Amino acid sequence: MAVAEITILNAIQKGGPGWLQGAMTLGGGSAVTSLTVGAVYGYEFLWVQPVSMLIGCIMLFAICHQTLSTGEAPYQAMKKYVSAPLAMAWALAALASSVIFGFSHYPLGAGMLEEAISVSLQFNLNESSSLARNLYLLVLAVLIWCICASIVWRHGDGGKVIRTFENAIKIVTAFVVLSFAWVVVETSLAGRVEWGQVLLGYIPTSIPQDFAGVTMMLSALGTAVGINMTFVYGYTLLDRGWGRDERRFASIDVVLGLVFPYLLVTGLISIAAAGAMFGGDMDIQGRLSPANASQMFVDAGMGELAGRLIFPLGILGMVIGTLVMHMLTCGAVASELWGYHRGTRAYRLACLIPTPAILGVFLWTTMGPYLVLPTSAICGMLMPIAYIGWFLLNNNESFLGQDRPTGSKARLFNLAMLLCIVTVVISVLYSTAVGVGLIG
Repeated sequence: MAVAEITILNAIQKGGPGWLQGAMTLGGGSAVTSLTVGAVYGYEFLWVQPVSMLIGCIMLFAICHQTLSTGEAPYQAMKKYVSAPLAMAWALAALASSVIFGFSHYPLGAGMLEEAISVSLQFNLNESSSLARNLYLLVLAVLIWCICASIVWRHGDGGKVIRTFENAIKIVTAFVVLSFAWVVVETSLAGRVEWGQVLLGYIPTSIPQDFAGVTMMLSALGTAVGINMTFVYGYTLLDRGWGRDERRFASIDVVLGLVFPYLLVTGLISIAAAGAMFGGDMDIQGRLSPANASQMFVDAGMGELAGRLIFPLGILGMVIGTLVMHMLTCGAVASELWGYHRGTRAYRLACLIPTPAILGVFLWTTMGPYLVLPTSAICGMLMPIAYIGWFLLNNNESFLGQDRPTGSKARLFNLAMLLCIVTVVISVLYSTAVGVGLIG
């Protein structure tokens, strides 16, 4: 696509891989982390998620440049030009994180669907035995799995399915942004948003001192751009048929499809939660139920029915988008490690590797960080594997040839990538020290 043709409108219409990345990151992990940031810590740590996204998108820009410049599959490039063991570790970490995230996303999605059914049909099993309710959640999780699997299995049938999925992502993203924007505006008009503190919250002046806060910070690192996202992104670029001519367009696609929606959604959720719930008498940490979160929309004047439906349906849509991308990541890993070709039965079965995560519903109690934040934090700890590999590739002349950055551009980008790696490693070490009691 010629540079002159690139506008925001046609970038939104024609873009795709960036929006798929947005679907992957704007899932249950990001939503719960954002709610925790605002509801538990107020405005103090609003900076955590933007910094996490900045770190992640720098790496995605590197992947984009490398993949579209060479046309080489990312795993094969890592294996050939960096290290076969590192490439293997990267692939297995991407596979593992896709399964790990599922153990929080299936119960989260089932909980959201349960809430939506309860509100709209007045049917729930809250008074039933624990076993009956868990079996009910399992049925709902299986239903979500069926939706995700049907999308994934038809993903290789042609462009129509892919475009429909991408358009659905854009609609859900817009729905969530507008919904939380409404809450922020109404809360602000009621005088419950301290905009001076909001602005200060985006300046990193403090770091979490308690283990829960550190888990939240690592969760942000793990959900902004997860290690499975770094694996599957290059393949979505190649699947679209993009090449050297689309390098600049692909970067714009990442900004419009991932960065802007992420910053808008997470920022609005955190500010809305801070204005509506921070400092209240609810025991929020670890016990933030869908009903409590939905109350924000009711209080914002959306009405009892609509207000209580918006939150669970919005999060449910985000969860489905994320689970679909987890399955596609497993398919991409299987293609590289075991040679399964796209569209074959073996490939489709490999896409279903995260299926055991459905059993996470038996651990479900509330929407809080009992499952979501710890699993997101674990995935954040895996990030240095991918980041180190992409840094080495970006400076490999044998791989990139004349497309290897040189001069001041190379120095600037290398510095940015090194800062990303150092920040993530320090975060992991710091969280480990807090966890074992060496700090705090």
